[in-house]
Amino acid sequence: MLNLSVILEDSAKRYPEKTAYIFMDVKMSFAAVNAAANQVANGLRDIGIGPGDKVALSCPNLLQFPILYFGIIKAGAIVVPLNVLLKTEEIAYHLRDSDAKAYFCFCGTPELPLGAMGHAAFIKADACAHFYMIMPKAGMRPGDESLHTLEDLMSGRSANFEMHPTSAEDTCVLIYTSGTTGKPKGAELTHSNLLLNAVMISDLVGTSTEDVDITVLPLFHIFGMTVMMNAGMYNGRTSVLLPRFDVEAVFNAMQRHKVTIFAGVPTMYWGMLNYTDPKFDYELIAKTLKLCCSGGAALPVKVLHEFESRFNVPVLEGYGMSEGSPVVTFNQLNAQRKPGSIGKPFWGVEVKLVDAEGNEVPVGEKGELLYRGHNVMKGYYKKPEETKQAVTNGWMHSGDIAVKDEDGFFFIVDRTKDMISRGGMKIYPREVEELMIKHEAVSLVAVIGIPHEEMGEDIKAFVVLKPDKTVAAEELIAWTKERIAHYKYPRHIEFISALPMNATGKILKRELRGSV
Repeated sequence: MLNLSVILEDSAKRYPEKTAYIFMDVKMSFAAVNAAANQVANGLRDIGIGPGDKVALSCPNLLQFPILYFGIIKAGAIVVPLNVLLKTEEIAYHLRDSDAKAYFCFCGTPELPLGAMGHAAFIKADACAHFYMIMPKAGMRPGDESLHTLEDLMSGRSANFEMHPTSAEDTCVLIYTSGTTGKPKGAELTHSNLLLNAVMISDLVGTSTEDVDITVLPLFHIFGMTVMMNAGMYNGRTSVLLPRFDVEAVFNAMQRHKVTIFAGVPTMYWGMLNYTDPKFDYELIAKTLKLCCSGGAALPVKVLHEFESRFNVPVLEGYGMSEGSPVVTFNQLNAQRKPGSIGKPFWGVEVKLVDAEGNEVPVGEKGELLYRGHNVMKGYYKKPEETKQAVTNGWMHSGDIAVKDEDGFFFIVDRTKDMISRGGMKIYPREVEELMIKHEAVSLVAVIGIPHEEMGEDIKAFVVLKPDKTVAAEELIAWTKERIAHYKYPRHIEFISALPMNATGKILKRELRGSV
């Protein structure tokens, strides 16, 4: 028997009155989080949600996220975390594909009416049985005012619950990743996948109950979920929650709460490095910070060195992916580390580089990065063929090209996929292309990633228009933006008469990249 929620129950027993989370001016103890999660679990059981059922969750970094996350897991159900930037059609796809029986959705903001889009997706999916609004506000509750809320589910429920005795290999979280095909796929992560990853990352970097971290990485993303929320819960450390990255808010929280741990994607480090405001005591912040972690995309070495110099803190880089729960390799705090490297394999994880024929390549030569160990996903939900292609004899194919040096450090150098990484968020070009080609003026389109100083990569679309049709680049960008998650739409469009192709008609994206 193994259930990931044991990390919450254990910390609630060990440090019941210790602050687990700080959100704005609200503090919540480990005992209070556990009690609230138990109420959620009881509520789910009472509406017929039980072991193996999928429960979708659209929620930014609010107190409700960990409460729902652990409540769902306690009930033996499976969490399906969804990106809060998804639009109605995208949410509906995830609800259908995951076979979600219940959906909890944050009401949103005037700028991002997530609740209205989520409820419309719930209706469109026509399969999910229960819809619950998180923190509904006046005028922002879509449709019928009698819609159920999270408060309704929890009200009157017992604060005690005996967690369901799941096994180590039962699916705990179904997290969606674009992978190698246009439609997102649900990676099934087990209780042991997630627990071992959280325990190992905690032990590797040496965090403790005395630490205070700032959680600005979205908890619906595997990086924030495992490295911050789950590892923090296992540690019994205090986490300051921020719903979105804002440099001023980050520095304010660091100074106010004496934050010791920060983890982020490269664009966050770039933003913090290029921000100065006399109201902040940067020397005090630097004295308090003891460790930073970077992932999601390659951190420019120049940014790493300048950040470490300004704040006198080590920035540890690692590599991971949703299918790896996520950590695969990491630079260690109290050992040799190399800037620009993704480090060495995680404890219990093997890594090798292979050529196109599957033969392991020598030190210093490029090869696709494969890994196996306790972190490899169970498989892609309802997609056995895609699973077989991704995992062979226990080895997960990352699709990334790397080299290993003589000291055993790995360096990512290229991609075998066309995946774009914008600010740590992964975008699959085909999904964008398939949407844009639906525009009445578009005949053909190819989407690529182009270098961007702040975001790492940005999105550019090369568009061939239909004969006698015209559309302005700004109009086409706006049209796309309305129909796809904010981080996915192209910021740059170039109209061309024809796309370069090979003899079989395959678009040669390498030539497009060469023209940028």
